[in-house]
Amino acid sequence: MTTVSVTRRGESDRREGLPVMTLRQVRKHFPIKEGALQRIVGHVRAVDGVSLDIRRGETLGLVGESGCGKTTLGRCISGLLSPTEGGIYFRLSHEQQIELDRVLALPEDSRTASDSAFLAGLDSEHHIDTMNSKARKVYRRNCQVVFQDAFSSLNPRQLVKDIIARPLRVYKEASGQELTERVVSLLESVGLGRQHVYRYPHQFSGGQRQRISIARALALDPEFIVLDEPTSALDVSVQAQILNLLHELQQEWGLTYLFISHDLGVVRLMADRIAVMYVGQVVEQGTARQLFENPLHPYTEALLAANPDISADPSLHIQGLEGTVPDPANPPQGCRFHTRCPVATPSCGWEVDDAVAWMSDSRTLPDTLSGVERHSDFDATLAFDDEESAAAVATRLRSGDIPSAMATALHDVTVDRRQVRVRFTQRGPMQLRNVDEDHQSACILHTDQT
Repeated sequence: MTTVSVTRRGESDRREGLPVMTLRQVRKHFPIKEGALQRIVGHVRAVDGVSLDIRRGETLGLVGESGCGKTTLGRCISGLLSPTEGGIYFRLSHEQQIELDRVLALPEDSRTASDSAFLAGLDSEHHIDTMNSKARKVYRRNCQVVFQDAFSSLNPRQLVKDIIARPLRVYKEASGQELTERVVSLLESVGLGRQHVYRYPHQFSGGQRQRISIARALALDPEFIVLDEPTSALDVSVQAQILNLLHELQQEWGLTYLFISHDLGVVRLMADRIAVMYVGQVVEQGTARQLFENPLHPYTEALLAANPDISADPSLHIQGLEGTVPDPANPPQGCRFHTRCPVATPSCGWEVDDAVAWMSDSRTLPDTLSGVERHSDFDATLAFDDEESAAAVATRLRSGDIPSAMATALHDVTVDRRQVRVRFTQRGPMQLRNVDEDHQSACILHTDQT
């Protein structure tokens, strides 16, 4: 395999674990609009408070069910979407990262002038949404993306030569015959050749198109590449070829990958560390070995249990998750997985919506429910059309039929004629906490978040 002449990244950076990308409390909310005037009535919380470090030279796997926010987070990191809140920083030093965490932990009214000046300096030099033009140019050439659907990401009206040469032209890296030779060299580095230069994307197979996308991403010798499910649309045999290619390129070019996928087998093969997402939040992260051998969150355990294994006993029953993924526009309180968790505790964040949903699923919620008055997420009054329905619901909630964890979290149920007031024990959001070296979990069973 012929490769382009590049400057190799220093191994010392990788050993020291210096971050290429630093994410702190990143949120991306999409507005929900209704009516003729398109008024905003809510927000879909696609990404809701994610903090990650992507270290130089590593592959960070990002896994989770469809719709959990993986691709949205990848697009925010690559600059294709602007976060609603939070910060995404490029090339922070170890000292800057420590100081950033210290300042962000302070209430805004407690920050000194030097703290504010420090944040302003980071915003200008490292924050990808507010950095100056010089820093942005460096960031843009060093952060590239390989998309899931290679065909839709390649211009069908352009020759392969023009597709791969475009980044080189934009940054004035080469022209004329030198440009053509650079394109040929890039194609050879991904297993293609000179004979493919003057062809159109539709003349290639899916695997070849993905190789072209990878060659384009490599054109400017980037430090960091977002791989958004790069093999999910390919045949199994072609997947193996592309994965081997990506691994070889990482070793040759000193690349850093964010590898987004729902295929745990692929992630285990490719990733050094893994972050597990659920409804917009990271619920566990650690090394690949830690997550596969000692998962510390019930959702991670469920994903592993659902992953097909051809060596497993075919008669073994695979336990699937019950229930559906919560609405990201109205996510559960506390731990967002508690509505489907087989080992949920009373402290996981039960709320009024959980009680209503349980009665609705069990078909015991009367049709006479006329309204819900919310006093907080954990306190609401249910109004019914008649007193009999209100009394029946209160009796149902006080009975031993409801899930034991929910029953313990249920603080009070009071009836006032046609109204039932339901109050649960309040619970703040779960946070990722260190459980072991380089292993974090947001599960109350493994962390002290009582």
